[in-house]
Amino acid sequence: MKPAPSAQTHPTRTPPRWRVWATAPALHWLGLLLLCAAYLQGGVNKLTDFGGAVAEMQHFGLSPAAPLAAAVILGELGAALLVLSGRLRWLGALGLALFTVAATCIANRYWQMQGMERFMAANSFYEHLGLAGAFLLVAWHDLRTPQKGR
Repeated sequence: MKPAPSAQTHPTRTPPRWRVWATAPALHWLGLLLLCAAYLQGGVNKLTDFGGAVAEMQHFGLSPAAPLAAAVILGELGAALLVLSGRLRWLGALGLALFTVAATCIANRYWQMQGMERFMAANSFYEHLGLAGAFLLVAWHDLRTPQKGR
């Protein structure tokens, strides 16, 4: 009778090429960059046009507008950099998830709108909820995965 193959005698299989590509660290980082792109762009735009950032806060009835604009800039850029650097990635991801839900509840109140404006705001609202969900998954994954060297 032939013995069953064990982990020691079983030949190592080379993973399929698509799996090697799909699990490459560079693709992971690119995915995180794409996820953070709106926050990096928004933070840089607000930083380079602080008056516009203050006007945006005022438009949504938020005050004090200037300190809130500064906090949003710091939050968008800081949290995105945490996610991209891998250092406290879970914290940056949770921060962006919470920020996204809060901002979409302020900016996309589709339940107060009519017609095409309501349709577009509702789409944006639920797209942003999906984005927040993606950040929750990043945090979840980061907290469950042992971090090497960090």
